[in-house]
Amino acid sequence: MAYRVLVVAVAGMTACDRPVPPAPAAPKDSSVPPVASSPVVLLIGTSLTRGYGLDSVDAWATHVQQKVDSNGLTFQVVNAGVSGETSADARHRIDWLLSQGVPAVVMVETGANDALRLQPVDSIRANLDAILRRLDSIQPRPVIVVAGMEALPNFGPEYGATFRAIFPAAARAHHAVYLPFLLAGVAGVDSLNQADGIHPNAAGSRRVADNVWHTLGPILDSLQRGSHGHL
Repeated sequence: MAYRVLVVAVAGMTACDRPVPPAPAAPKDSSVPPVASSPVVLLIGTSLTRGYGLDSVDAWATHVQQKVDSNGLTFQVVNAGVSGETSADARHRIDWLLSQGVPAVVMVETGANDALRLQPVDSIRANLDAILRRLDSIQPRPVIVVAGMEALPNFGPEYGATFRAIFPAAARAHHAVYLPFLLAGVAGVDSLNQADGIHPNAAGSRRVADNVWHTLGPILDSLQRGSHGHL
């Protein structure tokens, strides 16, 4: 089924802003074609996925697409990141996204904005579980990747530990692939982040793409070779 790319770009929003609800029709976005002719890798995420503060060519999703192309793989990476989105927002948006078509792979990056607001861990866990249950219900079921996330250290070790544990536990419960900390090697490194200290700069974005590709590359290679059942 053709996957209509519905990407909501919200200019000027920060990681703590509330996202604008998605429009019923696909907005124009010059960075991606309106209809995908190849199997889709759908990236559901926050401003960290969207590429806040960067030109679209510097977003890590664009670098992942370049890796897909350079490896001779026939997948289209769809960046459906929305700045400011919480796990509750992603939960409410999932049906709208999936109504556009059946992706081959879905990567879920959520929770960072919840942590910035010190939302209860139980509520974040419940929202992520609901998102993954919805993805489990798709036929054919896509390969699901859950991206790990960390809370800022000033929120305290107890909150940080319980928040961190949400993601590998959810991946195990739903037989999804776990991608350890999305911002590994980038978070806390001044030279790889923008002035806010939260969002990767262009160099940091390339590092994030490497993190993602370490997990995603073998999945796509396996799918293209027709060995979905062995994932």
